[in-house]
Amino acid sequence: MHPLHLRSAGTSLVISTHRGEAEITHWGADLGETLPDLSILNEPIPPSSIDANVPAGLLPQASSSWQGRRGLRGHRITDGVPGFDFSARLRVVSATTDGTTAVVLQSDPDAGITVTSNLTLHPGGLLELRHTATNDGTSPFQVDELATMLPVAPDAVELLDLTGRWCRERHPQRRAIQQGTWVRTGRHGRTGHDSSLLLAAGTAGFGNRHGKVWATHLAWSGNHEQFADNVADGRTMVGGSELLGPAEVVLQPGESYTTPALFAAYSDRGLDGITEAFYSWFRSRPNHLVKPRPVVLNTWEAVYFDHDLDTLIELAESAADLGVERFVLDDGWFRGRRSDNAGLGDWYVDETIWPDGLTPLIDAVTSRGMEFGLWVEPEMVNVDSDVARAHPEWIVGPSAASYKDGGRLPLEWRQQHVIDLVNPEAWQYIYDRIDTLLRENTISYLKWDQNRDLLEHGHAGRASVHEQTLAAYRLFDALRAAHPGVEIESCSSGGARVDLGILERTDRVWASDCNDALERQTIQRWTGMVVPPELVGGHIGPTTSHTTARTHDLSFRAITALFGHFGLEWDVREVQGAEREELKRFIVLYKEHRGLIHSGRMVRSDVPDESLMVHGVVAETSAPGETAALFAVVKTRTGFAEHVGRVAIPGLDPACLYRVEAIFPSPGDADYGHAFIEAKPAPWLASGAEATGRFLGEVGLPMPVLHPEHAILLRLTAL
Repeated sequence: MHPLHLRSAGTSLVISTHRGEAEITHWGADLGETLPDLSILNEPIPPSSIDANVPAGLLPQASSSWQGRRGLRGHRITDGVPGFDFSARLRVVSATTDGTTAVVLQSDPDAGITVTSNLTLHPGGLLELRHTATNDGTSPFQVDELATMLPVAPDAVELLDLTGRWCRERHPQRRAIQQGTWVRTGRHGRTGHDSSLLLAAGTAGFGNRHGKVWATHLAWSGNHEQFADNVADGRTMVGGSELLGPAEVVLQPGESYTTPALFAAYSDRGLDGITEAFYSWFRSRPNHLVKPRPVVLNTWEAVYFDHDLDTLIELAESAADLGVERFVLDDGWFRGRRSDNAGLGDWYVDETIWPDGLTPLIDAVTSRGMEFGLWVEPEMVNVDSDVARAHPEWIVGPSAASYKDGGRLPLEWRQQHVIDLVNPEAWQYIYDRIDTLLRENTISYLKWDQNRDLLEHGHAGRASVHEQTLAAYRLFDALRAAHPGVEIESCSSGGARVDLGILERTDRVWASDCNDALERQTIQRWTGMVVPPELVGGHIGPTTSHTTARTHDLSFRAITALFGHFGLEWDVREVQGAEREELKRFIVLYKEHRGLIHSGRMVRSDVPDESLMVHGVVAETSAPGETAALFAVVKTRTGFAEHVGRVAIPGLDPACLYRVEAIFPSPGDADYGHAFIEAKPAPWLASGAEATGRFLGEVGLPMPVLHPEHAILLRLTAL
């Protein structure tokens, strides 16, 4: 059987079947149209080992003597006794390709298991892989794990992943790849603040703009594992899987289980090449938003739970004056919700606060030219709520009995529990309430929150994170189908549910509950490694951060928020005088450039000075006189040297001539004098500079010595 060869955007994936099972023999640089006889890749057999070549299978198997992590773990339950057919011997039945997609069917008739693997190499080079296991036997088969994994080349010697916590999500960590398995496990029942958005293996010292990189992302919003597995013979596999609880997936005869998709990209241009592959996929989706991302004002850090119609109308008036286009009412609008102790699950407008419903506020917002959005948390419930009192059996717990009948509940988290969406009646109740809200009110946007982990999560006394995740997906999907014009944001205590599974059914993510611009520089930088900026909420918070108590100039906060879906989380009634005019000017600047920010190539410079961050967005094409790129030069802390020196601006067209200008803050802005340390900034800052893309990328420009936690915004115009 001939090998399958998928090619796209400088990437090749080769699947050979000559040893009986499917094996990925190459994933990396494009190999061209012609392949040799792949039997030349058969390796010598070392002493004291299996007397045959051991394939690193598309599903690595113990039956082929693979010594690393296996693709399928499970067993058959025969006459009530578990443990049978624990080691499948899957062999290829069929393998087809059209050059960009492939379907491989492997089966073990004796074990009664068939696995179908679907692979798509998308036009931008992003690979999508998933497996489906089917029970062909006559008794139940329990799936313990079905993993998707890929081989990386021997010169991949370093591993980069991300970790974090609440208000400090997605920070990088590196290590050498050594023999053994590095596993990142998420047992949160949701993606998790500490989850890694990507797992990247690369050549020594790979960076933003250099080195070979192989990166994976698991598109799943429940329990999961991501791993790199280096076995004794030197081969390395990277991949991921859903982390299944006890007996969560037991296939009856004829039933199937499909893995979450593993998305993967190869780049010979560093991490920016990985980003390009992911962005290309996102932006080619038929459901990807093309409408300009509106300026948002969210009310949380302006009023918290203090909902008063007159106050909120004043806030709406102030927001409209600034140029805000979407006004979002946050937590506190529904029955009994004066704090986070009560009311979750009672999705009725609180008549004591809103005697005429939300209509007066909605009318005040929409009459001023803004869309109206609303905060909800449909997957959660307070014990102190009407729905919990009426249906205690709808609260998730490890016991089959409700807490009213002696069952045990998990410990509370933010005074709340999880509503059991696996229960059809509970699911229907939540759907009906949110559907009614959307039908009875002019709501264009839902901020959909989810504020706790699912740590002891069960339905009818059995583990059910798997089914809860699928039920939540069905809830999103059903509401989107019923209300196709309503956009949905995925918020989960900030950034605890950021993955491509949730982004299949939402229109943006809230990267973090932290609006501190210094923290956000890192959070947004690494969220943007996979998720394009138009899908990542970035807001200007108050002058002094709610979560860190750090104080920053408006220009630093604004430039940080610019490279995302821009908004405000601030009582903007307090913003007056020169600061208000500066904010207005920046909102105009965002509206002028959001088309570029939300369609261009993300570029991150490899800057030797660790106190400096340089990143920007470059237009795919630009005519003379058009803005071709925006770059931020960010000083995070004091530097080692007296001055910054020349800083390269990479990613530009080498042959194009550009005019470079510093446009924010600019002379006259309230923050301008705060930004710079030196008395005489570089002369080009006052008049601009002209140079080719090649010169700017190789030589650069002398940058000002910025105070720590300050930034400047550069505009490059094509000449």
